[in-house]
Amino acid sequence: MPMKVATFNINGIKARIEVLRRWLEKAQPDVVVLQEIKSVDEGFPRELFEEMGFHVETHGQKGFNGVAILSRVALEDVTRGLPGDAGDEQARWIEATVMGAKRAVRVCGLYLPNGNPAPGPKFDYKLAWMERMEARARELLAGEEPVVMAGDYNVIPMAEDAAKPEAWREDALFRPESRAAFRRIVNLGFTEAFRARVQGSGHYSFWDFQAGAWERNNGIRIDHLLLSPQAADLLSDVVIDKEERGREKPSDHVPVWVELDA
Repeated sequence: MPMKVATFNINGIKARIEVLRRWLEKAQPDVVVLQEIKSVDEGFPRELFEEMGFHVETHGQKGFNGVAILSRVALEDVTRGLPGDAGDEQARWIEATVMGAKRAVRVCGLYLPNGNPAPGPKFDYKLAWMERMEARARELLAGEEPVVMAGDYNVIPMAEDAAKPEAWREDALFRPESRAAFRRIVNLGFTEAFRARVQGSGHYSFWDFQAGAWERNNGIRIDHLLLSPQAADLLSDVVIDKEERGREKPSDHVPVWVELDA
């Protein structure tokens, strides 16, 4: 059986606990990285997911941010926080090794800074964070092992990744500096899983809660899974679970997942 690895910005674990539980039961992923859990570690409802058969590791923060990994097999070598800035207290990065049936996969869950308003200090933080991520990505590639860097990147890579790209021109998610930083990371040798399999416009992972964005399919694609060469060789499928956005009390993001022959 392939290893199914998913990313899902849950937009508040307490607000979406039933949404997440229902999706886990339906989709049956092996590993899920979550973003915006908006919970301290001790406040995360880990028992519910442990009862469902998941091992749980969190890197939480009160009220906002926060990332987590749920895995059906034990998580090894867990690290929290993106290296490169000891003073950065924002909970946006978690890593662990997952043993598949055939091989180990290093899974990194990330919640990249939004960066708005741009220009400004928040945009500067975003670009600096992406420089640190690029440095970590280089280290991961040097290990020559299957690596998945999955999460909410808060980057619209191409115009075709937005229903109305002109509306995002000055937004931190679509500014040239953000897109260039994303390309630099990909060009180290990563494969952007979705675009390796699916081309063209109309594919989105986020629809704002405002102004009927979902009903008008006014979306953007900002949730990505980057695969090291060793992981890209294992890729068998990639899916955006779009229908989850139309369910009751949804997140503004939907899950995106890959299947790897691991």
